[in-house]
Amino acid sequence: MQQEILINWAPHETRVAVIEHGVAQEVHIERPAQRGIVGNVYLGKVMRVLPGMQSAFVDIGLERSAFLHVGDMPQPAAAPAENGSLPAPRPIEQLLFEGQSVVVQVLKDPLGSKGARLSAHISLAGRLMVLLPHSDGVGVSQKIASPQREDLRERVTALLPALQDKGQTLECGLIVRTNAEDATDAELLQDMQYLHKVWLAIRQASQQQPAPSLLHQDVNLMQRVLRDMVCETTQVIRIDSREQHGHLLEFAHTYMPDTVEKIQHYRGERPIFDLFSVDEEINKALGSRVDLKSGGYLIIDQTEALTTVDVNTGGFVGARNFEETIFKTNLEATHAIARQLRLRNLGGIIIVDFIDMVQPEHQQAVLTELHKQLQRDRIKTAIGQFSPLGLLEMTRKRTRESLVRMLCEPCPACEGRGVAKTARSVAYDILREILREARQFDPKEIRVVAAQQVIDLLLDEESPHLAGLEAFIGKPVSLRADSGLAQEHYDIVLF
Repeated sequence: MQQEILINWAPHETRVAVIEHGVAQEVHIERPAQRGIVGNVYLGKVMRVLPGMQSAFVDIGLERSAFLHVGDMPQPAAAPAENGSLPAPRPIEQLLFEGQSVVVQVLKDPLGSKGARLSAHISLAGRLMVLLPHSDGVGVSQKIASPQREDLRERVTALLPALQDKGQTLECGLIVRTNAEDATDAELLQDMQYLHKVWLAIRQASQQQPAPSLLHQDVNLMQRVLRDMVCETTQVIRIDSREQHGHLLEFAHTYMPDTVEKIQHYRGERPIFDLFSVDEEINKALGSRVDLKSGGYLIIDQTEALTTVDVNTGGFVGARNFEETIFKTNLEATHAIARQLRLRNLGGIIIVDFIDMVQPEHQQAVLTELHKQLQRDRIKTAIGQFSPLGLLEMTRKRTRESLVRMLCEPCPACEGRGVAKTARSVAYDILREILREARQFDPKEIRVVAAQQVIDLLLDEESPHLAGLEAFIGKPVSLRADSGLAQEHYDIVLF
């Protein structure tokens, strides 16, 4: 399966599309305005040491000094006491002094009047591993099963001499991430080399630059493309910015030399995302309905707790009998579901309601096909069995915001419910509110400001009810339409 990666760059936004079989399978978006500084490494200057709070304020070049607690600092190695007990941790006034330069990493972005939260425990995350410069040994994620965990630890330990053979002495700790569960030795070694180069660059910069200085910025989306998305099947990486093409080549030469030949500058007149109708696919992915080629369709509904996928036959009647029609629709749906999970970046619990299948072998065939299609997904997924009600439960690891949550916001008219009250329901709400206000405040006159369609209903079909209410409360009620109001919104003014 051949893969092509398109990068559309603009000063305000970077967009990446992963193309397989001529169709967009993944879309990634990054906006500098929404990008924080978490993960950045700075050479900071200690401004104040507060023994009473066991913390310090460190200038890292931002508007406000950042906060560093003693619990986020490495302690000097010390021998155990004679009774075998560990020595007490040293207080912050013995570790830092005003004016001292210190290498720190941002844990939390500045918020309101609070400065950033820092740590002197540096951790550099790659695709498969995390490098810990102030630690030693090799750890493996507890989410990996025990036998495989020990195997991975031995494999990574065995690869350490390969770095030393290339003149890179690795004197740091490593944590093997869950993503490395099925990684090859070549992929593990490539990630180790990348992380070690990053740390060497940080250490060298800390010795040459004055405090405060930015030593390392967490990789941007284009750099993550090279680190995380490029694989053996990737034929070409096209980017439509000449300047960013140069920056990407520079990054690739330093950290990912194997990807240099695949990077191309796109010079075409058409926008790069028009090559494979990527913008059209994005707009479709923001809707709930996904049409299948056979005439069936999916309805995808994303909520806070989970995502539901409903499979329907629609207009598909091509098979010899109804059971075959259902089976073929469900098989086709597995291809669309696997693609939509990647394209929309849906994570968490996912419930798929396939069309009920009577024959167990049909259920198993659909389950097998779904497993096959999800093998292309870089994000870890787990699939259960069909429930007695015919539902299939699966999970997909959350890695970032879904496409809908990144590009959209709740509708101000329906407030995210997906439905809005009818004009008649709103009109009746207004009649009840008029009665409530008249009894409580005894005004001389009442004016209703509402959407045009609600006012039209009150003046036409509901005018007898409005007239009866005026007679009952003994107050005149005037109506005014406001085209700027949504159908559910209205205002009642008392005079």
